[in-house]
Amino acid sequence: MQRILSAGAIVLFALVLATIAIGYSEQLTLRPLAESYLRLVPQDLGAPNVVTGILLTFRAFDTLGEVAVLFMVAAGVGLVLSGKDAAQTSGQDIDARTPASEIVRNATQILVPLISIFAAYIIMNGHISAGGGFQGGAVIASAVLLLLLANPSRALNTAFLSVTESLAGVLFVLVGIGGLIFAGGFLNNRVLPVGQFGAFFSAGAIPVLSVLLGIKVGCELSVILDRFRS
Repeated sequence: MQRILSAGAIVLFALVLATIAIGYSEQLTLRPLAESYLRLVPQDLGAPNVVTGILLTFRAFDTLGEVAVLFMVAAGVGLVLSGKDAAQTSGQDIDARTPASEIVRNATQILVPLISIFAAYIIMNGHISAGGGFQGGAVIASAVLLLLLANPSRALNTAFLSVTESLAGVLFVLVGIGGLIFAGGFLNNRVLPVGQFGAFFSAGAIPVLSVLLGIKVGCELSVILDRFRS
């Protein structure tokens, strides 16, 4: 009976997917909302990257909420995985772990600097090309993960990461308040000069917000990785 139900469920999902695939048609024209964003972001914000412009201006308050949720996830993971017994034995467990191979250690020494440079490029150029704070922060966390794999006994300074994450969040909010006072809206990018379209120093406060977002996301994800290791 269970096999018949499983087969029926698979057939049902196959029919649903087939209906979606058959009824799919490529949209050759943009919707009015998309057209308005494609026009407003370059003109009003001075940012060639429309996605980053939307996330850090029109939807910046939502973005702030998203990183706050990520902070709560990091705090929740730490609360669940850092019990009293685990805290007493974590040092012994870390010391007893099998060290990484020489290939992993040597590759880490080569890749981590390259990954860090790539993460900085993604974050700092997020307003003029593909990328941004979320993507760069995730790349930073991947470098931290590689370091932990290469040296399992390495102890991350989670206190420093927590302080840095909190400081980045406070500065993010302060930039938003500055936009409310000097530019007529919370997280308005015109709190700084917009500059020349497409230049590295352009798009007002968007590059600053992208850097702060990348630091915050990178620190939060790194803390989560360290908590799962303990």
